Amino acid sequence: MFTNSSLYSYEEGVAKNNDIEIYYRDYGPVDAEPILLVQGLGGQLINWPQHLIDFLIDNNFRPIVFDNRDTGLSSRIESDAFSKDKIDSTIVRSYIRYYLRMQVKSEYTIDDMADDAVAVLNELNIENAHVLGISMGGMIAQVLVANYPEKVKTFTLIASTASTPSPFNGPTRKVRKLLMNRTKNPDASMDERIERTRKIFKEIGYEGTDLNTTEFYENTKTSIERAGKDDTGFGRQITAILGSPNRIERIETITAPTLIIHGAQDPLIKVKNAHKAHKHIQNSTLKIIPDMRHLIEPPVFDQFKEDLLIHLNK
Repeated sequence: MFTNSSLYSYEEGVAKNNDIEIYYRDYGPVDAEPILLVQGLGGQLINWPQHLIDFLIDNNFRPIVFDNRDTGLSSRIESDAFSKDKIDSTIVRSYIRYYLRMQVKSEYTIDDMADDAVAVLNELNIENAHVLGISMGGMIAQVLVANYPEKVKTFTLIASTASTPSPFNGPTRKVRKLLMNRTKNPDASMDERIERTRKIFKEIGYEGTDLNTTEFYENTKTSIERAGKDDTGFGRQITAILGSPNRIERIETITAPTLIIHGAQDPLIKVKNAHKAHKHIQNSTLKIIPDMRHLIEPPVFDQFKEDLLIHLNK
């Protein structure tokens, strides 16, 4: 299926990883350098910043984006433990078990999600590609790059971690509470859900960004409508993060040229995680953005886009 955006045409389709369907968008052109972008917790393919997509296309790259399982138009995983009336208690129990260093039960793992990403490349008959992952998408991308080195040209890791999040390297208490609130009151109105999103973005986004705009409201509304009312997948993705082992030994096997980008002010994944990843990925370059939090708004992207281009053109 071909659809037009404001500037470009793109193709959308479904890739399969066994019985899991992964919905993707291929911006093309097919003769450009493919780059697979892997989204973070709860993120959909439509949530990638348009300025990033435009920059890649303008520089002869072929952005390929997709909905992780349990988001957007990709498969939802059925689970009684994450029904609307149980999801909050399930997430709380998972956090408690994790902090007590007990095994967290998850419906799937980060490794499974990495295989979903590879299924997209296989569906498009792409032998190898550049890989860029942000936040949870960076965790997924780490596994992909480590497990499938033959499929990777370069690796870009943004605002992510190779360690499972903890009170020492993970979100601040305020951000953690806001994320937990996302699954509360499944019957919340559209305005209430948009306000919850606005509060999260205010904490993790670029300081001073005006979120009380018609554009933010409409973009968030479109995202919520596309994902549907069932937001239980957000909880399952959280437990996938908590239930997956640290990837320190895995990233030590990465040989692809790697660019690590992280915000000095990131309240969701502390900047110490970037330094740790840089230490363990042998062929890596680290760039810390002083005023970046967790997102890549235009003022943030402007500070590393040339570094990204040089990296991708190696």
